[in-house]
Amino acid sequence: MVGFGIGVGMAAVMMMAVAARGETTAGIVSNVKVVSDKVADVSSVEAWAKSYIKPGMTDKEKAIAVWKSVVAHQHQNSPVAEYLHSPENAMLDPLKMFNVYGYGLCSVHASHVAAMARAAGLKARNRSIVRHCVAEVWFDDAWHLLDASLVNYFPKADGTIASVDEIIAATGELYKVHPELKDNPAGLEKYCKDPGWKTGPALLANCPFYNKDGLLAANWPWQCGWPETMREYDGTRSGVYEPGYSMGYRVNVQLREGERLTRNWFNKGMHLNMDTGDEKQRPWCIDQKVGEGSMSYLPEYGDIAPGRIGNGVHEYEVPLASGAFRGGALVAENLAARAEDGKGPSVHVKDEFEPNRKGLFEKPAVLVIREPSSYVYLGGTLEMDAVVPGGIIRVSYSENNGLDWREVKKITTSGKVSIDLKTLIFRRYDYQLKFEMSGAGTGLESLKIREDVQHSQTPLPALLQGESTITLSADNEGTITVEGSTQKENKGKQVLYSDFHPKEENITEPMLTVQGTNGWVEFPIATPGAMKRLRVFSFYRAKSEQDKWQVSASFDGGKTYRELGVMEGPFKAMEKKFVVEDVPADTKGALVRFAGTQKDGSLLFNVRIDADYTEPQGGFRPIKVAYAWEENGVEKRDAHVAKKAGESWKINCAGKPLMKSYSVELAGANVK
Repeated sequence: MVGFGIGVGMAAVMMMAVAARGETTAGIVSNVKVVSDKVADVSSVEAWAKSYIKPGMTDKEKAIAVWKSVVAHQHQNSPVAEYLHSPENAMLDPLKMFNVYGYGLCSVHASHVAAMARAAGLKARNRSIVRHCVAEVWFDDAWHLLDASLVNYFPKADGTIASVDEIIAATGELYKVHPELKDNPAGLEKYCKDPGWKTGPALLANCPFYNKDGLLAANWPWQCGWPETMREYDGTRSGVYEPGYSMGYRVNVQLREGERLTRNWFNKGMHLNMDTGDEKQRPWCIDQKVGEGSMSYLPEYGDIAPGRIGNGVHEYEVPLASGAFRGGALVAENLAARAEDGKGPSVHVKDEFEPNRKGLFEKPAVLVIREPSSYVYLGGTLEMDAVVPGGIIRVSYSENNGLDWREVKKITTSGKVSIDLKTLIFRRYDYQLKFEMSGAGTGLESLKIREDVQHSQTPLPALLQGESTITLSADNEGTITVEGSTQKENKGKQVLYSDFHPKEENITEPMLTVQGTNGWVEFPIATPGAMKRLRVFSFYRAKSEQDKWQVSASFDGGKTYRELGVMEGPFKAMEKKFVVEDVPADTKGALVRFAGTQKDGSLLFNVRIDADYTEPQGGFRPIKVAYAWEENGVEKRDAHVAKKAGESWKINCAGKPLMKSYSVELAGANVK
């Protein structure tokens, strides 16, 4: 993160000059969120809780609300290959799942029911059964199965919800009479039809989630009905299993002048698994419609989107000539804009040389632009019009918060340059570009960055027929994240934990395992503005009561450490989070240490560290929100400029709308 202070300081001087002229000063507007009163807000854990967990709810009502939220936002489908979360390389963050993907296999569903139940203050666990993984939530002094992937649970005669063990006991009654049916798919299929599944175990016969033919609403090509339920709960396998999850993601759309984010209620066939070459990893929900086929149940749970997978576009036409680029840059050193000195190109080297005791030396100009995204990048392009009369422009890329740089282009002649970013940014959520320019007159006439992203359609702020209320909120808080794969074989597919320059002692593979009795790993994290809070999460193992991980943080470069807590055993796998709200004033860096003690087994499957900070050039500027939809085949549009955070407005649809897209961008400095 070296260079933040210098670049931000120079930009701050420019912004103060703008303020003195009475103009809008905010360089970055953060957490730009558009909410519809027709759609649940799941942009953060706090927003999710406000949408689903209502005051006065019983624990049972909370548990069912948790289950419904996962059912609504996470469809049973081929898994997401992010190669980030160990040990299964699945995508394990529930809020990221809700907002970015919206599909995954049963173990991920189960882990996310457990994650959100625990977030709601409930005890939860996961069970591994035959060919399936499910969640149980504890309330009313008992465990209760809530299966979000196949969309079912089993009410007993007294109205309470059965546990996994009670379902196994119920299926066992039929197997006592018909032992030949156990692990006999053909026999179970025949029994389901004749004499009929209603003559089987009463607990299953009274389940409201089967249709008349004994099929479940999820309507999978397999694993979708009574015969498969009988196999899953036959008791051959029924252990407690923690597939794990990650917490820390939240939607934080940030806007700078010249920047636009468009999210679509449709896709272009692009998805995260498209680079595997394996057609089996293509999510079939990419072609399906909500309310039809295997997604027929979703409207009942509040999904009003036309489909599940969306492909959006992020665009940033950097405002070079006016000098407004400084408000959104991490570093802007030795640069002049046309509006500032009347010279060209739009932005150029200000001082070609700088003196020192030995004479004049070439002084490079540096521009660093950060491209954080709430949605996973699938590809992108960088286009620039370079002016190089005799100097050089070097373009570099960083995927680890600016700790390391890789040169991607060296430009020595003037002209238009296009760089395909896909191989650099695919599967990433954040990266930086650095432009180093040297030589008199060297600079850029134009600079445009465009990325394709994947997002789920479900949480987008859709409209319904009649009047919909739209509300915009925003603030000035950014986030820097440290999270990398702990499996070294994922190098190239994903950023690794080691790319964030941790220090280690007595740590070995697999994942981050204590070697011997004691070991530790420590991650640095730095922010461009004053840190507001530090959020630490880990999926870990502390196999016995003697195994543990002590988590601490230093805000003074390692001179002193504050104990955050202990990730204790005995757990073969478990998760825990820590939040520091009282970060010392003006802090811009922290060290987070995980110190492990091992007797029978201590390891870290995953680590995520989020440092929330105040954007040094943050604030509010008017934001344009533009909607596009169709009514009876006729295109409709609505564009509204929100002049303050918290502003609401109405959109009326005379007919049933087919949602198409909505975009957000700064409306410009002239809007009052």
